[in-house]
Amino acid sequence: MFEVYSLTGMAAHLIILLLFSVLKGVHSITTVRKVSVKAGKSISIPCLYEFQYKNHVKYLCEGYDWTFCRYAVKTNEADPSGKYSISDDKKLKVFTVTINQLAHKNTDYWCALDITNGQDYGQYFQLSVTRGTPSVFVDHQTITGYIGESITIRCHHSNSGEMKWCRLGRSCVTGSSGSIDGAAVTAHMRDPNVFTVTMSGLRSKDSGWYWCAKGDIQIPVYLNVTQKPITTYTPTNTTSRTTRTATTIHTVATIEQGKNSTIGENKHRASFDPRILIIPLSVFIWIVIVVLFIWFILRHKQSKADSSVTPVAEEEIIYCDVRPKKRSLAKVDTEVTYSEVRLNKKGKRSFAESEMEILYSSVVTKQRMKRGDGKDTGVTLEHIS
Repeated sequence: MFEVYSLTGMAAHLIILLLFSVLKGVHSITTVRKVSVKAGKSISIPCLYEFQYKNHVKYLCEGYDWTFCRYAVKTNEADPSGKYSISDDKKLKVFTVTINQLAHKNTDYWCALDITNGQDYGQYFQLSVTRGTPSVFVDHQTITGYIGESITIRCHHSNSGEMKWCRLGRSCVTGSSGSIDGAAVTAHMRDPNVFTVTMSGLRSKDSGWYWCAKGDIQIPVYLNVTQKPITTYTPTNTTSRTTRTATTIHTVATIEQGKNSTIGENKHRASFDPRILIIPLSVFIWIVIVVLFIWFILRHKQSKADSSVTPVAEEEIIYCDVRPKKRSLAKVDTEVTYSEVRLNKKGKRSFAESEMEILYSSVVTKQRMKRGDGKDTGVTLEHIS
Protein backbone atom coordinates (compact mmCIF):
# COMPACT_ATOMS: atom_id res chain seq x y z
CA MET A 1 0.00 0.00 0.00
CA PHE A 2 2.83 2.31 0.81
CA GLU A 3 4.57 1.52 -2.47
CA VAL A 4 1.42 2.27 -4.46
CA TYR A 5 1.05 5.58 -2.69
CA SER A 6 4.68 6.41 -3.32
CA LEU A 7 4.36 5.67 -7.05
CA THR A 8 1.19 7.71 -7.27
CA GLY A 9 2.81 10.62 -5.48
CA MET A 10 5.84 10.50 -7.74
CA ALA A 11 3.66 10.45 -10.85
CA ALA A 12 1.69 13.42 -9.62
CA HIS A 13 4.91 15.25 -8.84
CA LEU A 14 6.28 14.58 -12.33
CA ILE A 15 3.04 15.76 -13.91
CA ILE A 16 3.16 18.97 -11.90
CA LEU A 17 6.77 19.56 -12.89
CA LEU A 18 5.95 18.88 -16.55
CA LEU A 19 2.98 21.25 -16.51
CA PHE A 20 5.07 23.89 -14.78
CA SER A 21 7.80 23.50 -17.36
CA VAL A 22 5.33 23.75 -20.24
CA LEU A 23 3.55 26.75 -18.74
CA LYS A 24 6.87 28.41 -18.06
CA GLY A 25 7.92 27.88 -21.67
CA VAL A 26 4.60 29.23 -22.96
CA HIS A 27 4.84 32.40 -20.90
CA SER A 28 8.51 32.90 -21.81
CA ILE A 29 7.62 33.48 -25.51
CA THR A 30 4.65 35.33 -27.00
CA THR A 31 3.72 35.23 -30.68
CA VAL A 32 0.72 35.02 -33.01
CA ARG A 33 -1.29 31.81 -33.21
CA LYS A 34 -2.51 31.45 -36.80
CA VAL A 35 -1.60 33.47 -39.89
CA SER A 36 -3.11 33.23 -43.38
CA VAL A 37 -0.58 33.72 -46.21
CA LYS A 38 -0.45 33.29 -49.97
CA ALA A 39 1.69 30.57 -51.53
CA GLY A 40 4.97 31.81 -52.98
CA LYS A 41 5.05 34.92 -50.78
CA SER A 42 7.00 35.71 -47.60
CA ILE A 43 5.88 36.26 -44.01
CA SER A 44 7.63 37.66 -40.94
CA ILE A 45 6.63 36.37 -37.50
CA PRO A 46 7.63 38.23 -34.29
CA CYS A 47 8.51 36.27 -31.17
CA LEU A 48 8.50 38.29 -27.94
CA TYR A 49 10.64 36.96 -25.07
CA GLU A 50 11.35 37.93 -21.48
CA PHE A 51 14.26 40.10 -20.46
CA GLN A 52 16.27 37.33 -18.80
CA TYR A 53 16.61 35.54 -22.15
CA LYS A 54 18.16 38.50 -23.91
CA ASN A 55 21.53 36.82 -24.45
CA HIS A 56 20.20 33.34 -25.20
CA VAL A 57 20.27 31.77 -28.64
CA LYS A 58 16.91 31.96 -30.41
CA TYR A 59 15.79 29.70 -33.21
CA LEU A 60 12.89 28.58 -35.40
CA CYS A 61 11.84 24.96 -35.21
CA GLU A 62 9.75 23.34 -37.97
CA GLY A 63 7.24 20.58 -37.25
CA TYR A 64 3.92 19.99 -35.51
CA ASP A 65 5.37 18.07 -32.56
CA TRP A 66 7.69 20.04 -30.31
CA THR A 67 9.63 16.94 -29.36
CA PHE A 68 10.47 16.03 -32.95
CA CYS A 69 10.67 19.41 -34.67
CA ARG A 70 13.85 20.24 -36.56
CA TYR A 71 15.97 23.37 -36.55
CA ALA A 72 15.17 25.75 -39.42
CA VAL A 73 17.41 28.70 -38.51
CA LYS A 74 19.26 30.04 -35.43
CA THR A 75 20.46 33.48 -34.40
CA ASN A 76 24.01 32.13 -34.26
CA GLU A 77 23.78 30.12 -37.46
CA ALA A 78 22.43 31.35 -40.80
CA ASP A 79 20.34 29.24 -43.14
CA PRO A 80 22.46 28.46 -46.23
CA SER A 81 19.38 27.82 -48.39
CA GLY A 82 18.05 31.35 -47.89
CA LYS A 83 14.52 30.18 -47.18
CA TYR A 84 14.69 31.25 -43.53
CA SER A 85 16.19 34.29 -41.84
CA ILE A 86 16.19 35.46 -38.22
CA SER A 87 17.07 38.70 -36.40
CA ASP A 88 17.10 39.61 -32.72
CA ASP A 89 16.16 43.07 -31.41
CA LYS A 90 17.40 42.95 -27.84
CA LYS A 91 16.09 46.43 -27.09
CA LEU A 92 12.51 45.46 -27.87
CA LYS A 93 13.14 41.87 -26.67
CA VAL A 94 11.77 40.46 -29.94
CA PHE A 95 13.35 38.09 -32.41
CA THR A 96 11.79 37.96 -35.86
CA VAL A 97 11.78 34.99 -38.21
CA THR A 98 11.08 35.36 -41.94
CA ILE A 99 9.97 32.48 -44.14
CA ASN A 100 10.36 32.94 -47.90
CA GLN A 101 8.75 31.17 -50.85
CA LEU A 102 5.97 29.67 -48.79
CA ALA A 103 4.62 26.29 -49.85
CA HIS A 104 1.58 24.35 -48.67
CA LYS A 105 3.78 22.08 -46.56
CA ASN A 106 5.14 25.07 -44.58
CA THR A 107 2.47 25.10 -41.89
CA ASP A 108 3.76 24.22 -38.39
CA TYR A 109 6.53 26.12 -36.59
CA TRP A 110 7.84 26.97 -33.14
CA CYS A 111 9.50 30.14 -31.83
CA ALA A 112 12.12 28.72 -29.47
CA LEU A 113 14.73 29.69 -26.87
CA ASP A 114 17.90 27.69 -26.35
CA ILE A 115 18.28 27.11 -22.60
CA THR A 116 21.75 26.08 -21.52
CA ASN A 117 21.73 23.12 -19.12
CA GLY A 118 17.96 22.95 -19.29
CA GLN A 119 14.92 22.32 -21.42
CA ASP A 120 14.36 24.68 -24.35
CA TYR A 121 11.21 26.78 -24.44
CA GLY A 122 9.01 27.00 -27.52
CA GLN A 123 5.77 28.66 -28.64
CA TYR A 124 3.76 27.16 -31.50
CA PHE A 125 2.24 29.07 -34.43
CA GLN A 126 0.50 27.86 -37.56
CA LEU A 127 0.59 29.13 -41.13
CA SER A 128 -2.44 28.69 -43.38
CA VAL A 129 -0.97 28.73 -46.90
CA THR A 130 -3.50 29.37 -49.65
CA ARG A 131 -3.37 29.91 -53.40
CA GLY A 132 -6.06 32.58 -53.29
CA THR A 133 -6.50 35.70 -51.18
CA PRO A 134 -5.57 35.26 -47.50
CA SER A 135 -8.39 35.45 -44.94
CA VAL A 136 -6.79 38.44 -43.18
CA PHE A 137 -4.03 40.55 -44.72
CA VAL A 138 -2.47 44.00 -44.92
CA ASP A 139 -0.66 45.60 -47.84
CA HIS A 140 2.66 45.91 -46.01
CA GLN A 141 3.87 44.36 -42.80
CA THR A 142 6.14 47.33 -42.04
CA ILE A 143 4.76 50.88 -41.82
CA THR A 144 6.29 54.17 -40.70
CA GLY A 145 4.72 56.96 -38.65
CA TYR A 146 5.91 60.34 -37.38
CA ILE A 147 6.09 61.51 -33.80
CA GLY A 148 3.02 63.55 -32.87
CA GLU A 149 1.08 62.55 -35.96
CA SER A 150 -1.38 59.80 -36.86
CA ILE A 151 -1.14 56.54 -38.77
CA THR A 152 -3.89 54.53 -40.44
CA ILE A 153 -3.86 50.77 -40.97
CA ARG A 154 -6.40 48.93 -43.10
CA CYS A 155 -6.94 45.24 -42.35
CA HIS A 156 -8.67 43.32 -45.12
CA HIS A 157 -10.65 40.25 -44.11
CA SER A 158 -13.01 37.70 -45.60
CA ASN A 159 -13.84 35.53 -42.59
CA SER A 160 -16.19 36.10 -39.69
CA GLY A 161 -15.46 36.75 -36.02
CA GLU A 162 -14.46 39.53 -33.70
CA MET A 163 -12.16 42.24 -35.00
CA LYS A 164 -9.12 43.19 -32.88
CA TRP A 165 -6.15 45.51 -32.99
CA CYS A 166 -3.51 44.51 -30.43
CA ARG A 167 0.07 45.18 -29.50
CA LEU A 168 2.12 42.00 -29.19
CA GLY A 169 2.21 41.00 -25.52
CA ARG A 170 0.09 44.01 -24.51
CA SER A 171 -3.55 45.12 -24.60
CA CYS A 172 -6.10 45.07 -27.44
CA VAL A 173 -8.80 47.38 -28.82
CA THR A 174 -11.98 45.63 -29.94
CA GLY A 175 -14.49 48.47 -30.11
CA SER A 176 -14.65 51.74 -32.00
CA SER A 177 -12.16 53.47 -29.71
CA GLY A 178 -9.62 52.79 -27.00
CA SER A 179 -5.95 53.14 -26.20
CA ILE A 180 -2.83 51.00 -26.25
CA ASP A 181 -0.03 52.05 -23.90
CA GLY A 182 -1.34 55.62 -23.91
CA ALA A 183 -1.75 55.95 -27.69
CA ALA A 184 -5.30 56.80 -28.79
CA VAL A 185 -6.88 54.23 -31.12
CA THR A 186 -10.05 54.55 -33.19
CA ALA A 187 -11.50 51.84 -35.41
CA HIS A 188 -14.37 51.50 -37.86
CA MET A 189 -15.68 49.21 -40.58
CA ARG A 190 -17.27 51.67 -43.01
CA ASP A 191 -15.76 49.95 -46.04
CA PRO A 192 -16.88 46.39 -46.82
CA ASN A 193 -14.46 43.73 -45.56
CA VAL A 194 -12.03 46.39 -44.30
CA PHE A 195 -11.25 47.08 -40.66
CA THR A 196 -9.66 50.55 -40.44
CA VAL A 197 -7.54 51.46 -37.43
CA THR A 198 -6.11 54.93 -36.68
CA MET A 199 -3.49 55.61 -34.02
CA SER A 200 -3.06 59.27 -33.00
CA GLY A 201 -0.42 61.21 -31.08
CA LEU A 202 2.36 58.77 -31.91
CA ARG A 203 5.44 58.58 -29.71
CA SER A 204 8.76 56.89 -30.29
CA LYS A 205 7.92 54.26 -27.67
CA ASP A 206 4.92 53.21 -29.78
CA SER A 207 7.33 51.51 -32.17
CA GLY A 208 6.96 47.75 -32.13
CA TRP A 209 4.92 44.78 -33.31
CA TYR A 210 1.12 44.85 -33.49
CA TRP A 211 -1.36 42.43 -34.97
CA CYS A 212 -4.74 42.69 -36.60
CA ALA A 213 -7.21 39.83 -36.11
CA LYS A 214 -10.55 38.74 -37.45
CA GLY A 215 -11.83 35.65 -35.68
CA ASP A 216 -8.95 33.21 -35.16
CA ILE A 217 -6.77 34.56 -38.02
CA GLN A 218 -4.10 37.15 -37.27
CA ILE A 219 -1.61 39.19 -39.28
CA PRO A 220 1.42 40.86 -37.59
CA VAL A 221 2.34 44.48 -38.45
CA TYR A 222 5.51 46.36 -37.47
CA LEU A 223 5.11 50.08 -36.68
CA ASN A 224 8.21 52.27 -36.85
CA VAL A 225 7.73 55.73 -35.29
CA THR A 226 10.43 58.32 -36.14
CA GLN A 227 11.00 62.06 -36.21
CA LYS A 228 9.59 63.72 -39.31
CA PRO A 229 12.33 64.83 -41.73
CA ILE A 230 12.90 68.57 -42.14
CA THR A 231 12.79 70.10 -45.61
CA THR A 232 15.86 72.21 -46.36
CA TYR A 233 16.43 74.80 -49.10
CA THR A 234 19.96 75.38 -50.39
CA PRO A 235 20.60 78.41 -52.68
CA THR A 236 23.02 77.80 -55.52
CA ASN A 237 24.74 80.77 -57.26
CA THR A 238 26.55 80.73 -60.61
CA THR A 239 27.95 83.47 -62.88
CA SER A 240 25.25 83.03 -65.50
CA ARG A 241 22.19 82.34 -63.42
CA THR A 242 20.82 82.05 -59.93
CA THR A 243 18.71 79.07 -58.96
CA ARG A 244 17.14 77.86 -55.77
CA THR A 245 17.33 74.13 -55.30
CA ALA A 246 14.79 72.58 -53.01
CA THR A 247 15.67 69.18 -51.65
CA THR A 248 12.88 67.37 -49.93
CA ILE A 249 13.32 64.10 -48.16
CA HIS A 250 9.97 62.75 -47.31
CA THR A 251 8.98 59.35 -46.05
CA VAL A 252 5.32 58.56 -46.24
CA ALA A 253 4.21 56.91 -43.09
CA THR A 254 0.60 56.10 -43.86
CA ILE A 255 -0.19 52.60 -45.01
CA GLU A 256 -3.75 52.00 -46.07
CA GLN A 257 -4.70 48.38 -46.35
CA GLY A 258 -6.20 47.45 -49.70
CA LYS A 259 -4.58 50.41 -51.47
CA ASN A 260 -1.08 51.08 -52.63
CA SER A 261 1.13 52.60 -49.91
CA THR A 262 4.19 54.71 -50.39
CA ILE A 263 7.24 54.17 -48.20
CA GLY A 264 10.05 56.55 -48.84
CA GLU A 265 9.97 59.31 -51.48
CA ASN A 266 12.84 61.51 -52.53
CA LYS A 267 12.14 64.62 -54.59
CA HIS A 268 14.74 66.92 -56.08
CA ARG A 269 13.23 69.97 -57.75
CA ALA A 270 15.15 72.78 -59.38
CA SER A 271 13.68 76.02 -60.81
CA PHE A 272 14.41 76.74 -64.47
CA ASP A 273 15.81 80.16 -65.45
CA PRO A 274 15.40 81.12 -69.14
CA ARG A 275 18.40 83.46 -68.86
CA ILE A 276 20.75 80.49 -69.06
CA LEU A 277 20.01 80.32 -72.79
CA ILE A 278 21.26 83.87 -73.55
CA ILE A 279 24.97 83.05 -73.86
CA PRO A 280 24.57 79.87 -75.98
CA LEU A 281 22.12 81.64 -78.32
CA SER A 282 24.43 84.68 -78.68
CA VAL A 283 27.38 82.47 -79.60
CA PHE A 284 25.25 80.54 -82.08
CA ILE A 285 23.97 83.73 -83.79
CA TRP A 286 27.53 85.12 -84.02
CA ILE A 287 28.76 81.93 -85.68
CA VAL A 288 25.87 82.02 -88.17
CA ILE A 289 26.66 85.66 -89.09
CA VAL A 290 30.36 84.87 -89.69
CA VAL A 291 29.52 81.86 -91.84
CA LEU A 292 27.04 83.89 -93.93
CA PHE A 293 29.58 86.70 -94.41
CA ILE A 294 32.28 84.28 -95.63
CA TRP A 295 29.78 82.59 -97.93
CA PHE A 296 28.72 85.97 -99.37
CA ILE A 297 32.36 86.95 -100.12
CA LEU A 298 33.08 83.65 -101.86
CA ARG A 299 29.84 83.87 -103.79
CA HIS A 300 30.64 87.40 -104.95
CA LYS A 301 34.10 86.39 -106.19
CA GLN A 302 32.69 83.42 -108.03
CA SER A 303 30.04 85.54 -109.75
CA LYS A 304 32.64 88.12 -110.78
CA ALA A 305 34.88 85.43 -112.26
CA ASP A 306 32.01 83.89 -114.22
CA SER A 307 30.91 87.25 -115.66
CA SER A 308 34.38 88.28 -116.94
CA VAL A 309 34.92 88.11 -120.77
CA THR A 310 37.94 86.37 -122.23
CA PRO A 311 39.96 88.98 -124.08
CA VAL A 312 40.33 88.48 -127.82
CA ALA A 313 43.72 89.00 -129.28
CA GLU A 314 43.96 92.05 -131.43
CA GLU A 315 45.83 92.04 -134.69
CA GLU A 316 48.63 94.47 -135.08
CA ILE A 317 49.01 95.81 -138.55
CA ILE A 318 52.35 97.21 -139.49
CA TYR A 319 52.44 99.41 -142.54
CA CYS A 320 55.63 99.48 -144.49
CA ASP A 321 56.48 101.90 -147.29
CA VAL A 322 58.98 100.44 -149.70
CA ARG A 323 60.95 102.89 -151.71
CA PRO A 324 63.25 101.70 -154.46
CA LYS A 325 66.91 102.58 -154.18
CA LYS A 326 68.46 104.78 -156.78
CA ARG A 327 70.70 102.95 -159.13
CA SER A 328 73.16 104.08 -161.66
CA LEU A 329 72.02 104.80 -165.12
CA ALA A 330 74.21 102.14 -166.50
CA LYS A 331 72.42 99.48 -164.70
CA VAL A 332 68.82 99.03 -165.22
CA ASP A 333 67.39 96.00 -163.59
CA THR A 334 64.19 94.99 -162.06
CA GLU A 335 64.52 95.33 -158.30
CA VAL A 336 62.33 93.29 -156.05
CA THR A 337 62.05 94.25 -152.41
CA TYR A 338 60.52 91.83 -149.95
CA SER A 339 58.82 93.03 -146.89
CA GLU A 340 57.89 90.71 -144.10
CA VAL A 341 55.07 91.61 -141.81
CA ARG A 342 54.61 89.59 -138.63
CA LEU A 343 51.58 89.67 -136.43
CA ASN A 344 52.31 89.92 -132.73
CA LYS A 345 49.87 87.85 -130.65
CA LYS A 346 48.55 89.40 -127.50
CA GLY A 347 46.67 87.51 -124.88
CA LYS A 348 44.99 84.27 -125.44
CA ARG A 349 42.54 83.57 -128.10
CA SER A 350 39.55 81.45 -127.78
CA PHE A 351 39.65 78.05 -129.34
CA ALA A 352 37.29 79.03 -132.11
CA GLU A 353 39.28 82.10 -133.04
CA SER A 354 42.57 80.18 -133.28
CA GLU A 355 41.28 77.73 -135.79
CA MET A 356 41.49 79.97 -138.83
CA GLU A 357 43.04 83.32 -139.70
CA ILE A 358 42.25 85.23 -142.88
CA LEU A 359 45.01 87.55 -144.01
CA TYR A 360 44.73 89.96 -146.87
CA SER A 361 47.76 91.16 -148.86
CA SER A 362 48.03 93.54 -151.78
CA VAL A 363 50.84 94.13 -154.24
CA VAL A 364 51.08 97.58 -155.74
CA THR A 365 53.28 98.26 -158.78
CA LYS A 366 54.65 101.74 -158.98
CA GLN A 367 55.79 103.19 -162.26
CA ARG A 368 59.11 104.89 -162.27
CA MET A 369 60.16 107.65 -164.53
CA LYS A 370 62.05 106.72 -167.62
CA ARG A 371 65.75 107.13 -167.38
CA GLY A 372 67.68 106.60 -170.47
CA ASP A 373 66.54 103.80 -172.65
CA GLY A 374 65.51 101.37 -170.04
CA LYS A 375 62.58 101.19 -167.70
CA ASP A 376 62.93 100.69 -164.07
CA THR A 377 59.99 98.86 -162.63
CA GLY A 378 59.54 98.71 -158.84
CA VAL A 379 57.64 95.77 -157.44
CA THR A 380 56.67 95.66 -153.83
CA LEU A 381 55.93 92.28 -152.32
CA GLU A 382 54.57 91.82 -148.87
CA HIS A 383 54.87 88.56 -147.04
CA ILE A 384 52.75 88.28 -144.07
CA SER A 385 53.17 85.40 -141.67
